[in-house]
Amino acid sequence: MSIRIGIDLGGTKIEAVALDDRGRLLGRGRVPTPQGTYADTVDQLVALVKQLEERCGVCASVGIGTPGALSPATGLIKNANSTNLIGHRLDADLEERLGRPVTIENDANCFALSEAVDGAGAGAAVVFGVIIGTGTGGGIVVNQRLLSGVNAIAGEWGHNPLPLPRDDERPGPYCYCGRRGCVESFLSGPGLKGDHALVEGYEREPAEISELALQGDVGADACLRRYEERMARALANVINILDPDVIVLGGGLSRIERLYENVPKLLPPHVFSDVIATRLLPPVHGDASGVRGAAWL
Repeated sequence: MSIRIGIDLGGTKIEAVALDDRGRLLGRGRVPTPQGTYADTVDQLVALVKQLEERCGVCASVGIGTPGALSPATGLIKNANSTNLIGHRLDADLEERLGRPVTIENDANCFALSEAVDGAGAGAAVVFGVIIGTGTGGGIVVNQRLLSGVNAIAGEWGHNPLPLPRDDERPGPYCYCGRRGCVESFLSGPGLKGDHALVEGYEREPAEISELALQGDVGADACLRRYEERMARALANVINILDPDVIVLGGGLSRIERLYENVPKLLPPHVFSDVIATRLLPPVHGDASGVRGAAWL
């Protein structure tokens, strides 16, 4: 029996799991992310791997999900909000310390892989995994194999412009990438919160907006309706290009249950087909999808 160790390297915590070939959990570890140097982070990752291997009694394969990606040009970490990772060869440094290959992927790709292998998209040929939380990311899995792309940006739908913007959506909110009107600037948690503040004049957290809408608050309901319509436009572009069997939502906003009923109803005007068989589903593994996907790498 082979053992797979997956690690979710976040900005505040590092979570690790050991899975067997059937996806059964054999061990778990969780520690705060070191806030010091890059070397501190590498030391902590190595320590977690060794702890899980001692618990399982075997040498395991290792996969890591990171907030960023390895540049195909340089092999260095790029686009990571954990800035002490940027500019380092994390995979090579860990391989030297552990004495074996280490696979590294973007955390959104790990989420998509987890849900495609044994989650909401299990058995589907093409799965698009969406992260809607602090940011808006995505990943593509075809026949249970991750599609990273030649530029390591496959699935990065969040930094395309919101399709068919209305007059009141132009030029759109600022995005951290330096542009305005990105899908992320509308569909992320901060985007939803900002839209509520813009229209209603005061801020509410996404979970509060969802709860207020359930209680019949007109402003909160209108805010979610705008969000759903924008999500439908954005996902329609994905369907027109990728035509996935399943789209799985992850991240904090994936807990808004009404999205799974309302967004599919809004797709037909924007999808170039007389039928839409693509299913929009919540994640099976929830917050554990990222670390499980890292193991499946």
